[in-house]
Amino acid sequence: MQTGTPVTAFRPTSAIVRGGQARLFALRTGDRVTLRNIEGAQPVEIHGFGPPESLLGWKGSGVPVQTISFSADEISATIAHMPQVQGEKPGLSIAVFDVATPAGTALTLEARDDLLCVIVVPGRPMAPDAQDTTTDILVDILPQTERSGEMPPPLAPEVVTDLRIKAATASAFRVKAGQYIQVIDVDGRQCSDFLAFDASDLDAGEEYGIDPTTTRTLMGSSFSGPGLHSKYFDARMRPLVEVVQDTVGRHDTFLLACTAKYYEDMGYPGHSNCTENFNRVLAPFGIEERKGWPAINFFYNTFVDAHDRISMDEPWSRPGDYVLLRALTDLVCATSSCADDIDPANGWVPTDVHVRVYDAACPFQKGSAHRMTHDAEPRMSRETGFHPRTSALTRKFEDYRGFWLASCYNDAGPIQEYWACRERAVIIDLSALRKFEITGPDAEDLMQLAVPRNVKKLAVGQIVYTPLTYETGGMIDDGTIFRLGAHNFRWVCGDEFSGVWLRELAEKHGLKAFVRNSSDQLHNIAVQGPRSRDILKRVTITPPHQPTLNELKWFRFTIGRIADRPVLVSRTGYTGELGYEVWCHPQDAVTVWDAIMTVGEPEGLTPMGLLALDMVRIEAGLVFAGYDFSDETDPFEAGIGFTIPKEKPDAYVGDAAIARRSAYPHRLMVGLDIAGNEPIGHGDSVYVGRAQVGVVTSAVKSPILGRSIALARVDVTSGEIGTAVEIGKLDGHQKRVPATVVRFPHFDPQKTRVRTEAPVENTGSGIAPEASRATTVTDDPRGAANRDG
Repeated sequence: MQTGTPVTAFRPTSAIVRGGQARLFALRTGDRVTLRNIEGAQPVEIHGFGPPESLLGWKGSGVPVQTISFSADEISATIAHMPQVQGEKPGLSIAVFDVATPAGTALTLEARDDLLCVIVVPGRPMAPDAQDTTTDILVDILPQTERSGEMPPPLAPEVVTDLRIKAATASAFRVKAGQYIQVIDVDGRQCSDFLAFDASDLDAGEEYGIDPTTTRTLMGSSFSGPGLHSKYFDARMRPLVEVVQDTVGRHDTFLLACTAKYYEDMGYPGHSNCTENFNRVLAPFGIEERKGWPAINFFYNTFVDAHDRISMDEPWSRPGDYVLLRALTDLVCATSSCADDIDPANGWVPTDVHVRVYDAACPFQKGSAHRMTHDAEPRMSRETGFHPRTSALTRKFEDYRGFWLASCYNDAGPIQEYWACRERAVIIDLSALRKFEITGPDAEDLMQLAVPRNVKKLAVGQIVYTPLTYETGGMIDDGTIFRLGAHNFRWVCGDEFSGVWLRELAEKHGLKAFVRNSSDQLHNIAVQGPRSRDILKRVTITPPHQPTLNELKWFRFTIGRIADRPVLVSRTGYTGELGYEVWCHPQDAVTVWDAIMTVGEPEGLTPMGLLALDMVRIEAGLVFAGYDFSDETDPFEAGIGFTIPKEKPDAYVGDAAIARRSAYPHRLMVGLDIAGNEPIGHGDSVYVGRAQVGVVTSAVKSPILGRSIALARVDVTSGEIGTAVEIGKLDGHQKRVPATVVRFPHFDPQKTRVRTEAPVENTGSGIAPEASRATTVTDDPRGAANRDG
């Protein structure tokens, strides 16, 4: 094992303990630990492994604290499997917070001695019709003395190489095929260049290293920043490394590692630089010196601006951020800690970089980190509860908002999946949707304040589609509200920030309402298409007091069981077809999938991915966040003005701005019929003559209509039906594609397919058909199944 500077234990200054999980912290004397109940109502256990008096002095107004007593064999399995404390009994165990704890409540403890502390966030699986979700706890550690250079724990115990690269230096090392290379930014905001060479060729006297031009060409993009290519190739087009994990998400690989010439030109001759550092450490391997090394530039925040100039700013990386690579052949690698201290590249102060190499047998999953807010802890891409089944059918996945979802499936492809949705039925994993449980005595008041729809008219068992807006009228997100009870709602949307916004709104207005994230407790599949009802009614069992599948009306839900697993089934979707969504706990997902597929496959039920889903939603005129709307777009400009009531008895966030913008509109959403077969995409400009009058937000070659169609936001002067416009390609002027403004949705504008009803059978439920109907909140046909999926 190669070693550099000794590695200390990791004591993060801020960390998240996920609901239902536990996390170990190594504390030193004098450290102050603050636990923050982010979403409220979440009990916590704290176990200190040291003298009983080592963790004392808690401070937190109104926080219930209770000492826990139990024997060593009663310690939860979550703690018992931790090797650092295995078999030990805590010196002190306390339970803090409870189900009545308000959101944001904090408790501070102080370590009187060095000790190991395990923080447990207990919880049990949530039923689909329940709202007792576990939530996350934020842990902030304020050390008594400032500490730096501390390392996160290894990603796996099989560490082959542990190498510290001091600030403004470089190191070289060998890696075997299949091994994993972790490049860690120790203290944050520190750039690191990475080189790799085919080791067998070096031994034969030939030099083949990572070639940026070849890599950019083969990976189909000219620049990789922000972000990374999935693989890096040499000049022979042979892959050398692949990226497995990335917690930062912004790097570049289109410039050289810093050179002597750069510093000379800036007036700093003789300044340490990565190129000369590489030359020194690579010389023993017979690698020739260069004036500038093309490298993978990890953590660099270099970019090409709107004026085609290369600029830079401080890196996005924080302490402990890393990139994990896998060697695809035997390699000689070199890694630097960039020496640049004359511009923002390293936050002006170079610091250490650390490299760990892991054994090839380590079971690392691919993924990139997502942060809900800029200061949140990174969370790697994760699999849905249905992943064991979808991954057996395709290798084509994309990271959609932190979850791996299938783009398409091997045995069909997007076009066949599209036709299966239009003619038969499809099953789609949409578990990446964010779900929030809104409970408490003021839950209705909170939702009435937060959205334009009149939530007070929403009946139990009913759902409504709505935007969520800022005070400016711009859209935060769109989603659906499920009413589960008098004071019980579920908000389903695409953006996790919605939960933060709703909690802040409740606090600002003094409302007693909890907003808790249940996204990891509730995964969902959509069963869509003309045969969807016939398939689901054969496997869904509902109790007498709940509607059957035949009785379930548009934008309603029922509670029941599939394969004896609890589910919630809603008559909603994102396809413009008759369809349903099935909601269950992730641990039941495989069983639910299997049961539906068993009865559905004889009916032609086909798995469908995101590529085909995009086709059907554009045809149906259903808007998509980041494409058809943003925080600068009001609901009218997004084409969902039907969600804004002419009159609402109560004020809502953004109502004045929306009224003003609707009274004096500048832009509106329209449909476009496009001549010819030129590819049209999001962001293409729309022109009348030389003037740009709008932009394409979504476009597709419609299989069922046989022509290209688009959604576009245009100036009101060009929004009249029948207006001739042109879509600009190249520079917008050298090539134009004719188009005509038309109504949307382009396909089934009256939503007759979604509204399809079936005769109600006498199922013995004891409930008359009329009894399952609730007050209709919207009668606009475009409200059907419209949600950011």
